[in-house]
Amino acid sequence: MDRKVISTIRCLSADTIQKANSGHPGLPLGAATMTYALWGKVMKHSSNYPQWMNRDRFILSGGHGSGLLYSMLHLFGYGVSLDDLKEFRQFDSLTPGHPEYLHTPGVEATTGPLGAGMAMAVGMAIAERHLSATFNKPGYELFNHNTYVLGGDGCMMEGISSEAFSLAGTLKLENLVVLYDSNQISIEGSTDIAFTENVCGRMEAFGFNTYVVEDGDNLEEILSALEKANDKNGKPTFIEVKTKIGKGCPAKEGKASAHGEPLGVDNVKALKETLGMDPEAHFQVDQDVYDHVALSKETSDLAYEAWQMMQDAYFQVYPEMHESWKQYFEMSTKELLDSDESFFDFEEKAEATRNNSGVVMNKIKDILPNFMGGSADLAPSTKTYLNGVGDFDSENYAGRNMHYGVREIAMAAIGNGIMLHGGLTTYVSTFFVFSDYVKPMARLSSLMNLPLNYVLTHDSIGVGEDGPTHQPVEQLTMLRAQPNFHVYRPCDAMETNVAWYSALTSTSTPTALVLTRQNLPQLPGSSKEALKGGYVIDDCQGTPDILIIASGSEVSLAVEAKKQITDKNIRIVSMPCMDIFKEQPISYQQAILPLEVANRLIIEAGSKLSWGEFAGLQGKYITMDTFGASAPAPLLFEKYGFSVENVVKTIKEF
Repeated sequence: MDRKVISTIRCLSADTIQKANSGHPGLPLGAATMTYALWGKVMKHSSNYPQWMNRDRFILSGGHGSGLLYSMLHLFGYGVSLDDLKEFRQFDSLTPGHPEYLHTPGVEATTGPLGAGMAMAVGMAIAERHLSATFNKPGYELFNHNTYVLGGDGCMMEGISSEAFSLAGTLKLENLVVLYDSNQISIEGSTDIAFTENVCGRMEAFGFNTYVVEDGDNLEEILSALEKANDKNGKPTFIEVKTKIGKGCPAKEGKASAHGEPLGVDNVKALKETLGMDPEAHFQVDQDVYDHVALSKETSDLAYEAWQMMQDAYFQVYPEMHESWKQYFEMSTKELLDSDESFFDFEEKAEATRNNSGVVMNKIKDILPNFMGGSADLAPSTKTYLNGVGDFDSENYAGRNMHYGVREIAMAAIGNGIMLHGGLTTYVSTFFVFSDYVKPMARLSSLMNLPLNYVLTHDSIGVGEDGPTHQPVEQLTMLRAQPNFHVYRPCDAMETNVAWYSALTSTSTPTALVLTRQNLPQLPGSSKEALKGGYVIDDCQGTPDILIIASGSEVSLAVEAKKQITDKNIRIVSMPCMDIFKEQPISYQQAILPLEVANRLIIEAGSKLSWGEFAGLQGKYITMDTFGASAPAPLLFEKYGFSVENVVKTIKEF
């Protein structure tokens, strides 16, 4: 029966891809046996309790093989029907080309960019270790699950996986199990043309236990390796499973052509004949296959029920932990933040917004016990260290400060994984210019509706002597162009507090806090109106003649310049987050930026490309549209036109 189920998985996947005339059959055919071993024999998971916090997690890092995942979700009862399989890769179907979190039941992460799933799995494993250290008591292991991730040669070639696995080994994440679909084929042919390293040797150097399965179609051999992975010895596990891409298809097995194109009608028939299945039947699943799979579901259901009974007893013995559980898993962040009346308090002194952020983050860590995070080796510079709550490391999984090392892209993906796991609120941090490294994983945050927090400091030429390699110019535009992503560039402490409040109360949108290195004054007109993304921070009597719209450090520049002009009505609008401003009712937007006022000046130490819809055809810009230079920050601001004198001069040109 095990063999029949595996053959059914292969045929379902082949039919799914052939019906769509699009997709990747190679991985589903090659990896069907190991995936069935996991889902049917090893993992604790149940479609009856899909949100069970102690379920094992499975991520398909090679997301192009989604036909395999959808076949598994169908057989194991996650609400993916045969009709859904027949709609593979069609508009608005439950079965898109790559797995999408929140779109298809049972999909734990959106995967597409190779290697991303590997790093997100590390994040899930970190979350489990932290929650187990927080909640587990002798005799009551509320958290003891594993995270399994399956990927192939492409995932192992991408640098993100090396970054993530290096950290996983350092942290001794024994609850992480990596399955490597080692078929030695990529799109261009044999991997020997570009990839000849000893992969297991690399993983051993990272600190993993490594095992090799010589026959990826041998269920017993795979199960033996997975059993060894459960021998906890303070190391994560890496299992190389040697497979044949396109396994079972006589004309395609072991060939690059099996990777990314349908097998073809005749080859699908030949596959079914080879597997002993009916070559004329399509999307066929016999009742005995469903019945056999149901046996493993019953085992997981019993495990869930036992866990639920243990949790009930745990809360009776440790009633104070029930309150903690509510804070981690049930209460809204907004409810917790609103309970602290001092959240928006700050000192009235000139200070860098990165410093303001550091102060409010240390308030947050006292209000939200599940708030944790870290930086890419930059906490002293980005001011993101949480005082008094320890460091997360192999000796202290209860610590709340992550040390990601110089690994920006993996850091962002791991942050996604922590958020995907559930129960924790986290942040990642680096210099703003290195958002270029962060961007691909930030994009996945947006796609998955994950409110991950990005703390990005040193936001402009204000970096100074480090020069143009460290001075962001186009990055604000880049991140603002990303759908479902909020970019906050606050002008002072009040707006920084607002930015954090907005970020933490967001339920489906990630937020970047873009912060200064240099000190900024606290502005009298700054207020909680910043929660609307844009507002009037310094107004005039009557209808304005000129609108000045600015963000961040340039708002105070606009305020100072306005003092030099007495013959014009000037309204200054602070626009800390244009994304949220554009979410406001049109009536509000037009009240702040009246349509009849065509004379508009944009001031921002970044590219002008974000601002066209606000500037209009007659608008003027004082922006940063070339790379910067190495020099003291005050000199750079003067040289590039960010001075009171130049703002006054530009206003008089209207």
